[in-house]
Amino acid sequence: MDPAQTTARRVLSAHGETYAHEAGIRLRDTPAPLYQLLVLCVLLSAPIRTQTAVAAARSLFRAGLRTPRKMADSAWQARVEALGRARYRRYDERTATALGEGAQLLLERRRGDLRTLREEAGGELGRVRELLQEVPRIGPTGADIFCREVQDVWPELRPFADARVCDAAAGVGLPRSAGALAELVPPGEFVRLADGLVRMSLTPGAADRLRSS
Repeated sequence: MDPAQTTARRVLSAHGETYAHEAGIRLRDTPAPLYQLLVLCVLLSAPIRTQTAVAAARSLFRAGLRTPRKMADSAWQARVEALGRARYRRYDERTATALGEGAQLLLERRRGDLRTLREEAGGELGRVRELLQEVPRIGPTGADIFCREVQDVWPELRPFADARVCDAAAGVGLPRSAGALAELVPPGEFVRLADGLVRMSLTPGAADRLRSS
């Protein structure tokens, strides 16, 4: 095993849980988990700690808000309270509003099914990112997170690594390009590697420990 593969395996071992998995999403190419991933990306798009955003997603899902219909039909205050239980503060009211508006938008434009977005994009990454940004509070960062997480079930997007992944990879001596990174691990582990690199970059001292090991 060459040094880059060894480093990649260490990233997977220490940090290789996807954010979707941490949020309790069993990701499949079906409407409910795709919507749950979108909710997670909305939450991760705010300038707030990643752990808080993931906890907020789990809180919303525990409250039964797992589909666009459930989210749209829920009371605004119920959404605020679910976010508050996860300490998703400062952005709770605006995010509760955005989640309700986004759910209604999906119901009206896409019958609550993000697979129609996939079909409309025709396998083009740029178009997927563009269409995602029609959803309230999803900007370039949120679109990148969605594409990074969804590529296991939307393989036409594979391999995708956003700038945060590539910067983190370069910081521990790995290639900056998505294609070269993907060659370091089996196809089913690339999302874990990408998310692991992001997690490593957010963990103080993690990159230094990896480089010195």
